[in-house]
Amino acid sequence: MKINRRDVIQRCGMGFGALALHDLLLRDATSKASLAAENAAGAGANPLLPKPPHFEPKAKRVIHLFMNGGPSHVDTFDPKPALKKYAGQPMPGETPPTERKTGALYPSPFRFRQCGESGIAVSELFSRTAQHVDDICVVRSMHADVPNHEPSLLLMNTGEARLVRPSMGSWLTYGLGTDNQNLPAFVAMCPNGYPIQESQNWQAGFLPGIYQGTYIDTQHESIDKLIENIRNERLSRPMQRTQLDLLQAINREHQRQRDSDPQLEARIQSFELAYRMQQEAAEAFDINREPQYVLDAYGAGVQARQLLIARRLIERGVRYVQVWHGQGQPWDSHDDLEEQHRLLAGQCDQAIAALLTDLKERGLLEETLVVWGGEFGRTPTVELPKEGSNQGKINGRDHNHWGFTMWIAGGGIKGGYVHGATDEFGFKAIENRVHVHDLHATLLHLLGFDHEKFTYRWAGRDFRLTDVHGRVIEEMLA
Repeated sequence: MKINRRDVIQRCGMGFGALALHDLLLRDATSKASLAAENAAGAGANPLLPKPPHFEPKAKRVIHLFMNGGPSHVDTFDPKPALKKYAGQPMPGETPPTERKTGALYPSPFRFRQCGESGIAVSELFSRTAQHVDDICVVRSMHADVPNHEPSLLLMNTGEARLVRPSMGSWLTYGLGTDNQNLPAFVAMCPNGYPIQESQNWQAGFLPGIYQGTYIDTQHESIDKLIENIRNERLSRPMQRTQLDLLQAINREHQRQRDSDPQLEARIQSFELAYRMQQEAAEAFDINREPQYVLDAYGAGVQARQLLIARRLIERGVRYVQVWHGQGQPWDSHDDLEEQHRLLAGQCDQAIAALLTDLKERGLLEETLVVWGGEFGRTPTVELPKEGSNQGKINGRDHNHWGFTMWIAGGGIKGGYVHGATDEFGFKAIENRVHVHDLHATLLHLLGFDHEKFTYRWAGRDFRLTDVHGRVIEEMLA
């Protein structure tokens, strides 16, 4: 007698298999019905309206200071006296593989000194930032997956090194919405052009497009150049509203015939946001409205300007602000490291210190996470000359994903604290290691989310920022 699979499930184990199958099918149907109801209710609603996280958060917003290219941890926040002691000698044991060939141990050309009541050692490159070290958690045991810019940038920004995934800023605006409907929820500022991997660093991925970061080229000082098309020179505001209402009515009818396509919803909402931005964005990005003593505190130059803009944005309810140092990979010091790192740190140290002071004085630091770092660090060994790149120079460092440093301030993080350590020479993270997934899990926890439950269903699977990895680093929490 032939029996099919349904009969087997019904007959075996006294029918308990059928009961289990019924429960699974019921859950699936309920989930689909719930999703359909949510989509129906969301049609025409603003997806950026404020939403509660899983639990009471310590932080409500993020400023990510991205030193793209990979600053050297052994020259900034992770002093290694052994490099001076064994300068010019081969590193004992096996040298971990990196992108390019390296040679002997290369001592830091910069002095370190202990700062604050915590006595954390910081390089002279960041002497002003060091004044805030008692508010900073220095993570000296970061590690990533590969020693290449492109995958490491994507890993740091999206939690995935190869495939298209939403950026952390997009995840956060999806989960929390924004407190100001007249400004973008997620802003990415980078002067003179894009970093490596361009807009993929602030992409929405499979999330609705409304959650993608808004790119601003902060080389410009004029508001009209900083934000393109911020003003309509031909139509008054009431005329624009009338025109937009007609366009939205047509778009809604078009959308209803296509099962409320989320891409269409994102486009509709982008039109509305562009209209609302015309007045408030011009004011928010205009640093000339600040008193002179504030401008003096931040200093001159593009880094000072974009960091001051970052404070003005989060003060006005923007959820996630990413501040890139510049186009391409400016901190990528394969050669002339002393000259390049001194120049780059000099461009931003004063402004970073001013930002932390400003946030603290305004009572914003308690609910704002300030994150500093690059996509990886650099080797403690010197990079050897290579034809076509740094030929003839032996004064720089290669990429290093095995161990590097990032720091975090504010928003429930433990200040005046060093977490983890690299080895004696600064090549590998060996103590209390923190992967990028762990960093993301910890930041999400401070923002009120259980990273394992903060998901979005796409292509038949529940995705999350930390993929199937990550753990909250409890020791870093205040």
